[in-house]
Amino acid sequence: MKRKSKGRLGQVWLQALHETAVSRWVLGGLILAAMLAILLVDAVPAGVQFEVGEVAKQDIVAPITAINSSATEQRREEAARQALLAASEDPEYYAINPAAVMRVEENVTGVLNLLRQGIAPEEQGEGLEQEEAQRPEQLSISEIDRRLIRDWQIEIPQRNLEAVISLSLAQFDQFAQITADLVLAAMEQRISQDGLRDARDAFEESVRRSDLRDDLQQTAVLLGRQLIQPNLVLNTEKVNEARDRAVQAVEPVQIMQGEIIIRKGDVVRPEHISLMRDVGLLRAGRDYGALAGRTLLVLAMVVLMGVYLHQNHRQVLDNLALLGLVGSVVVTVLLLGRLFSLLSWPQAVYLNPSALVGLLLTLLIEAKVGSMAAVITAVLLGAISGFSWPVGVFALVGGLTAVLSVSKVSQRGDLMRAGFIVGGVGFLLMLVLGLAAKDFNLIIHSYLGLISGVLASIVAIGVLPYLESAFKITSAIRLLELSNPNHPLLRRLMLEAPGTYHHSILVGNLAEAAAEAVGADGLLARVGAFYHDIGKLKRPYFFVENQVGKDNPHDKIAPSLSTLIVTSHVKDGLELAGEYKLPEVVTQFIAQHHGTDLVRFFYHRATEASDDNSVDEKDFRYPGPKPQGKEVAIVSLADAVEAAVRSLSKPTPGKIEGLVRKIIKDRLNSGELDESDLTFHDMDKIANAFVKVIMGMFHTRVEYPEKITKEEIEGKKGKNGNPVQQ
Repeated sequence: MKRKSKGRLGQVWLQALHETAVSRWVLGGLILAAMLAILLVDAVPAGVQFEVGEVAKQDIVAPITAINSSATEQRREEAARQALLAASEDPEYYAINPAAVMRVEENVTGVLNLLRQGIAPEEQGEGLEQEEAQRPEQLSISEIDRRLIRDWQIEIPQRNLEAVISLSLAQFDQFAQITADLVLAAMEQRISQDGLRDARDAFEESVRRSDLRDDLQQTAVLLGRQLIQPNLVLNTEKVNEARDRAVQAVEPVQIMQGEIIIRKGDVVRPEHISLMRDVGLLRAGRDYGALAGRTLLVLAMVVLMGVYLHQNHRQVLDNLALLGLVGSVVVTVLLLGRLFSLLSWPQAVYLNPSALVGLLLTLLIEAKVGSMAAVITAVLLGAISGFSWPVGVFALVGGLTAVLSVSKVSQRGDLMRAGFIVGGVGFLLMLVLGLAAKDFNLIIHSYLGLISGVLASIVAIGVLPYLESAFKITSAIRLLELSNPNHPLLRRLMLEAPGTYHHSILVGNLAEAAAEAVGADGLLARVGAFYHDIGKLKRPYFFVENQVGKDNPHDKIAPSLSTLIVTSHVKDGLELAGEYKLPEVVTQFIAQHHGTDLVRFFYHRATEASDDNSVDEKDFRYPGPKPQGKEVAIVSLADAVEAAVRSLSKPTPGKIEGLVRKIIKDRLNSGELDESDLTFHDMDKIANAFVKVIMGMFHTRVEYPEKITKEEIEGKKGKNGNPVQQ
């Protein structure tokens, strides 16, 4: 059983290897190796090995400019210490301590209650005898004095105590209320240790202004001066903020490139070891945990990308050039991220044009591929930057914004516009991240987000033509360039075969509208239509659209020769496409727009001229192949529809729609659309789009009398012949 299972497993692996080209495995391995090298470079030991107390055998020079972590930390500690000292002497950093106020309030209440116990009970009515019985026992003056000193450390002269005790309960309650209110009012003010005397003097003044008689005022002053205490405490939050500001304001101490860290013959000290570690010269043991973790992370990202492409974009995996493009772009951005991370300036990582992944892969392949690659690149860039989540989020949002901003481009200038969009989002994102993480450096340097986005668009504009050429890919921008009427081939077509040129423009309008109706690439269909008949440049006068005012040469030659001349425009077009280096996505329209269709006119002429039915239908067919994609099939239908509708003598909406649907049905029945991936629902949408565009082409105009000039019709001249002011 084990042998059988091993044999089946081996067969599965052999089948997988057989189905996947070796070249793709090799390319995938190279991409994986490059990504591992970029992520693992700082996990591999490098530099020199020193120990404290060892004598240096050579001068050690800093290879890069770096931050002296030890000296910088000392500066920061000193700045924090000075900030704490300054805060401790600044009243602004103190706040009233509620606990101190409450403690004084409790002491005032306790002292006054004790004094009240020394007042002799008054004669009460019969109804109050029970209440009087519940009062605590009257205390002597000596007992009150003893308790004041014991419990509250308060000393009051005996004559003042006697004056208070001699009061009636009502008089004492008034004295107690005024004294307590004045003490608590004083405690509500800010009282520092140094300002305690002033606070007590102010309390005394408030007592002098009260309604108490003189001897009671003196007693209240004695109580208040001993009860009032400092009530300020340091505001920890404000102090910490001041300390943090002071620490962040410290300029890092730098070790300059070329600076001698330790001279030959010097004894190595701990500070030397710290400096060598800062510039990356100190060799340490391998961090196997970091190596394993980063290796697994890279493998996971590569597998994730591979599975995604296998399930959703198999054509990328099957195409070596596309796979190489994805790998090259991702590896290049990761390499740039590594280089920026090596700079001594911590914020330099935000200058990395990480949006390049989204820009280039969306333009050259597809938006979904660009989005997935942007996600994976963002994860790895965060790992490269010391697993910094702000860097990862910045790269992720920038990459996805780039994908959205170039999903539809109409010219190269749109790439620069996309760069400013990405840069603007990056600028705002750095502000948000800085506020969220309380990182003032991110807020201060948020302009780097704008620079990164613009830099990405500039690089994309510069490298796009080279990538298109190297990987044989035609981007939307390249298609837009090909649609320019000043392109040499289109210009030749316009001058040498104007009828064909006009026909191609109309076919392009039809094809673009129909392609967009079914979700195909309208730009590709339009450009393909512009070039589908360029083979007619070799013998333009043999095609009816170029025979205005001329005799038809086909009237003088055999149908078989006419068929050969007409069908040869496909081969001639492919030769011209090669000469002018048209991309493959455009040349497919030249080769496939007629498929294997029958040249019916000459076939019927040959059949009518033959008496023995010896005419072979295959001699009157185009060489093919049949249309392989939606865009080519749509151009094929638009080509036939435009030519047929032009032959209508009095086109009406009903005639036009009937003819359009008949042509589509005939192509469908003949099998010409079998390999195009068009559905019946698509064909209905295509027919509707064709009819709509054609009705616009054949719109009616009002017939004006011959004596009315064009200028008068358009309202440009008045009856007196003078121009009309508009």
